[in-house]
Amino acid sequence: MSTCKTLLRVCSKQRQPSFAPLTQCRHESSTRRHKKLLALPEAPSYTSNRPEPTLIFNPPSSAPSVYHTPLKFLPKEDKRRNLYTAALHQQTTSSLRQRTSPIAAAGTPLHTSSHLPPRPSNQLPAPVRAPYEKKYHLTDKEIGEIKRLRTSDPYKWTRVKLAEKFGCSQFFVGMVVQARQKAATVEKEHAAMRKKWGERRREAKEDRVRRKEMWGRDA
Repeated sequence: MSTCKTLLRVCSKQRQPSFAPLTQCRHESSTRRHKKLLALPEAPSYTSNRPEPTLIFNPPSSAPSVYHTPLKFLPKEDKRRNLYTAALHQQTTSSLRQRTSPIAAAGTPLHTSSHLPPRPSNQLPAPVRAPYEKKYHLTDKEIGEIKRLRTSDPYKWTRVKLAEKFGCSQFFVGMVVQARQKAATVEKEHAAMRKKWGERRREAKEDRVRRKEMWGRDA
């Protein structure tokens, strides 16, 4: 009986759960710390030693370049003025080189004065690949050899290997001979892979094919 009374006393002293929302208390220490972080000293470049108004040039932090400083802030004897003038001349030359004659435009009268672009000079950028000349060195015997190798084993003698062996382009090899059996086999493999596609991927492929067909209609 005494045990039951003790349990009743303990249960009666438990706190009832509160459904009020929890609020965050902000103390003075946290507020003062945040205000102290915001109180930053002024940058030296923004402060002036003279009481009268003055102009302050403070560019953003970036890689140093001679073209960032305006001519207004450069002395007359500064060498950077020559660099700036050379860069401006190069930009003007490149823009004139890309400019076309007004006679080339449709509807331009013949009496209009034209401005022909200057001839290319050494200031042109370097070519993407080394210049080359087209070669027409293959004889009928070599073309027959290309056909024989490609027909005998199209998996070994691919267009890349034949082009390297005979010193021609892959496009020329494709014009000379076509491996129809290999193309049919590859098409079957691609068709088997397309069967595993989901609905979204299949619809995206169909939309891409339709867009390609509409390219010629818009022209």
